[in-house]
Amino acid sequence: MGQQTVSREEWQKARESLLAKEKAHTRASDALAAERRRLPRVLVEKDYRFETTEGSQGFEAIFEGRRQLIVYHHMLKPADPAPCRGCAMFVDNLGNPAHLNARDTTLVLVSRAPAEEIEAFKARMGWKLPWYSVMNSTFNADYGVGGGFGLNVFLREGGSIYHTYYTSGRGVEALGTSWTLLDLTPYGRQETWEASPEGTPQTEPYQWWRLHDEYLSKPQL
Repeated sequence: MGQQTVSREEWQKARESLLAKEKAHTRASDALAAERRRLPRVLVEKDYRFETTEGSQGFEAIFEGRRQLIVYHHMLKPADPAPCRGCAMFVDNLGNPAHLNARDTTLVLVSRAPAEEIEAFKARMGWKLPWYSVMNSTFNADYGVGGGFGLNVFLREGGSIYHTYYTSGRGVEALGTSWTLLDLTPYGRQETWEASPEGTPQTEPYQWWRLHDEYLSKPQL
């Protein structure tokens, strides 16, 4: 192996040197997230439809009454003989959506596959997230996703829907926790330490956290 074996004192010195770089990286990430929250937005003008085995829904409906929406574009395709392993790993690493929901954010999946095939694969994987078919829509192509995968963020405000963010490739790789996903949204984690635009809803850090089955029974402070 390439690692050296050293004394505890030598290790501690090397660890402190690396820690300084890690803290600088964290501060840089926070600054980048603050800049992301200030990105301009684009009005969504098309009337997209999202299909499930139970019927069709409009764009506003899949927000489920919340203001922010994160959409992961899963690569499942019609009669897919080998569903994307990377997409499956991403979804497997997503946590309980209750924590996102508590921050006025909904997370959904979409694919260009029939709703029946989506439902069958969803059952096989044991996933519970809402998953919609967009195979009869230009939704994927309109938001940067051709034959691959990607993640988009939308905001519902004043009766309109806005597109606020897009990422793919290794930009998706680092995601999965509620914190990293919220960092992509216009409102962020909604904690008072964040540098956010004026009017962003915020509470004190940590106080909104709950066990995932407690959000309805224990209101936020």
